[in-house]
Amino acid sequence: MGQHTKSASSPASYNNRELSWLSFNKRVLEEAADSGNPLLERLRFLSIFSSNLDEFFMVRVAGLKDQVKAGFNRPDNKSNLTPKQQLSAIASFNHDLVEQQYRLYKQLQNQLEEEQIHFFQMADLATEAIYSLELYFDEQVYPILTPMAIDAYRAFPMLLNKSLNLTVQLEDAYEQEQIHKKTAIVQVPALLDRFIRIDDVHYHYVLLEDVIRYFIHKLFKGYRVISTSIFRITRNADMNIHEDSAHDLLKEIEKELKKRKFGAAVRLEINRIEQDSNITPFLLHELEIHEKDLYIVNGPLDLTCLNDFYNQVKHDHEQLVYETFIPQPAQDIHEDETVFEAVRKRDLFLHHPYESFEPIVDLIREAADDPKVLAIKQTLYRVSGDSPIIASLKRAAENGKQVTVLVELKARFDEANNVEWAKQLEIAGCHVIYGMISLKTHSKITLIVRKQDNRIEGFVHLGTGNYNDQTAKFYTDMSYLTAKRKFGVDATNFFNYLSGYTEKPAFHHFSMAPFDIRNDLLEYIDREIQFHKQFNNGRMIAKMNSLTDKPLIKKLYEASCAGVQIDLIVRGICCLRPGIPDISENIRVISIVGRFLEHSRVYYFHHNGEMNMFLSSADLMTRNMVKRVELMFPIFERRIKERISSILDLMLHDSVKAREQANDGTYSYVISNDNSMLNSQLKLFEQAMDAFVQE
Repeated sequence: MGQHTKSASSPASYNNRELSWLSFNKRVLEEAADSGNPLLERLRFLSIFSSNLDEFFMVRVAGLKDQVKAGFNRPDNKSNLTPKQQLSAIASFNHDLVEQQYRLYKQLQNQLEEEQIHFFQMADLATEAIYSLELYFDEQVYPILTPMAIDAYRAFPMLLNKSLNLTVQLEDAYEQEQIHKKTAIVQVPALLDRFIRIDDVHYHYVLLEDVIRYFIHKLFKGYRVISTSIFRITRNADMNIHEDSAHDLLKEIEKELKKRKFGAAVRLEINRIEQDSNITPFLLHELEIHEKDLYIVNGPLDLTCLNDFYNQVKHDHEQLVYETFIPQPAQDIHEDETVFEAVRKRDLFLHHPYESFEPIVDLIREAADDPKVLAIKQTLYRVSGDSPIIASLKRAAENGKQVTVLVELKARFDEANNVEWAKQLEIAGCHVIYGMISLKTHSKITLIVRKQDNRIEGFVHLGTGNYNDQTAKFYTDMSYLTAKRKFGVDATNFFNYLSGYTEKPAFHHFSMAPFDIRNDLLEYIDREIQFHKQFNNGRMIAKMNSLTDKPLIKKLYEASCAGVQIDLIVRGICCLRPGIPDISENIRVISIVGRFLEHSRVYYFHHNGEMNMFLSSADLMTRNMVKRVELMFPIFERRIKERISSILDLMLHDSVKAREQANDGTYSYVISNDNSMLNSQLKLFEQAMDAFVQE
């Protein structure tokens, strides 16, 4: 990746954003290769790898291709790579990763056979099984299929994004001389199970597309099928919303969602074994795809289907999945207390999924039915499909409370869900707002206004993660609940700023993006540098999903050069390179990828023993700093600070799921000096169990 020069501005001091993301997805792939994970979980990591890659192509690769088409050749401001150079590097890196993925798939398939779980080809099945599958095809599949001929009168069809399709090469069964072969396309129905169980006794499966291929001749009476090929296309799915001119943002997004299905093709995948050499150039031409975006794979296309297979078989193979983990009751809430009673007595801290998300759900549920609650205000970015929080908000409005909900319609790939939720909330009587022009509202905050003994009190929940009771079971996030007056005032001013016409508030405790969070963090790093110069004990810890913001990276380099010891726990993209002499030699970067998705954001500054601790909805990415409405907030209680510090310390000593970044941008597993094996996620689970037992 090039030799570094001694400059914090040199491209050699930074990782390219896109290649760093691919490096993260490689770490996901390593979990599929890790024999320490149960077999079906390893299969599921292959699915996660594929799902991640789909989104990467639909958004990041698509964006780079748009830049190339527009003639934009300016290098990025960190790694100094032009869009064309980035696309070339992505293709090289990613083709290797996909090859690894399919080698792993074959290995896991062999191991599944040892567990009596078999994937069969149609040609390997007995006559009785073929007959049974033919009945299934005739009754369940054939009526859904639509053959689409391609000729002078019928153009190449507009195929849906991520759809699985078959090309069929045909010749007339009655013509003596075959002058022209004919081509048709058949889409594999997305609503049918991809893995078809052959009988009820054995765990024997065939793929839906293989069944369709085997009986495809039934769709083309009077023609001979010469060959079939299975292919899949990925399209540009980023939305181009003109917010300034949109009279109704909800309708504008609904319109853009329809376009998303048919954006420009950015990737073509074809099965290597079934590949027809004549059809590949035809597809490349019709879809206008460059050869470097062609992936000829040695196995089934679209391994995201492995997640569905996991859900199909996990209940019958519990020995092949993770041990069931039940989130524990919150340590800060006593058994005989409601959430309201607990928050009134003390500030609460919850660490999900080790501690249950239910207290947050209960808080909204209690508020909806509590006659003393006057108003509920909440931001929603991503919520679950059958959200109990949405149900409580609707009920609260129906009970006459003033309910204000900011629904972020622009939450990528959740736009359709959020449009529907916004409509339902409005029908129920909630006041629904959509945020600010050109900014996504990514903050996670709830304010409940309650009247008690003729006194108005505010209860505030702030979090690092979404109000999603489902993802809270496998995303690690932190929740903070308080009844402190100044937090309530800050929350009130925040919501008024989002919903009305008012200048940006001067908060007591909140720091808000755009801009303020970055400026405040830069100031805190400067202060840490000054403390270090005075006391020689400079120390910072930051945990986040991604780190891309150049001003903050340069300031971290400055702190490193001053001697401040910096530990960064960055799960995904990290454009900062640690360990470069005279630039970042005092910075350590680790990434933890394991059973749970590390999602919490924590920023800690030693400040000569002051222990300034902040939680936030924001990663240290440029988009979070300047294009999103984010919140960062302090933790004042020493017991909570110490608890968060112990969590960070555990993660920094992880020697099972942690990978450390070298100064060339590559990652390798952390090896402990004493050969101890510490899995921080497992240890935090054990600690949550112990805390519940002791209570």
